[in-house]
Amino acid sequence: MDAIADPSSLPKWQQISEMLIREIAAGHLVDGARLPPEREMATGLGIAVGTLRKALAELETQGLLERVHGSGNYVRAGQADSVYAFFRLERVSGGGLPTARVLSVERMTKPATLPVFGTSTDAHRVRRVRMLDGEPAALEEIWLDAGYAASIAPDDLSESLYLFYKRQLGLRITRVEDQIGVDALPGWGPESFGLPVGSPCGWIERVSFDQDGARAEVSQTWFGNNKVRYINRLG
Repeated sequence: MDAIADPSSLPKWQQISEMLIREIAAGHLVDGARLPPEREMATGLGIAVGTLRKALAELETQGLLERVHGSGNYVRAGQADSVYAFFRLERVSGGGLPTARVLSVERMTKPATLPVFGTSTDAHRVRRVRMLDGEPAALEEIWLDAGYAASIAPDDLSESLYLFYKRQLGLRITRVEDQIGVDALPGWGPESFGLPVGSPCGWIERVSFDQDGARAEVSQTWFGNNKVRYINRLG
């Protein structure tokens, strides 16, 4: 497993637990696998043993880990309550810890080209670069209906927008619909993204629904097929 390279607004223990959840989902950590000794594992991840133990305790609470005294920690594959439960991009090899860098947040009139959502004529547009294990993986443009918040500043946001919605806005995303295709890479991304503007790439348009079944958000994601893949596991 790779060490965490990029800082995140999520607590370090939660970064580690989320990384392990995604590694289990990807099949890199199979049911019954024994994790390395805790001190060895913590050293490899560049974190304190106490931080690792807090992350492992979260996995144990979710039924994804069995801690056997005197023997070690064993993976128990299953469903997890992850802050990235609706995040569908993985490295080509599977897994990868998502982080994000916000480029801009603006309130503006909703473009007519977007699917209909929300009750306001305005929306908050968030543009950001999504990373997996610290490497640029996708460009995201997220439109949140302005009826949920009068204003949003970049510093308000967390690595998981859905976690921010839940904690700060009382908005729970309970369902999403994804349309997948191919589109040209937009010109607003940074040069460090590594793909030429206008080049064909994977594209996702998502409509997200709130706890009342209303359309709350629309997003578009552009990703390079050479770097990541879209995957949706059921069951």
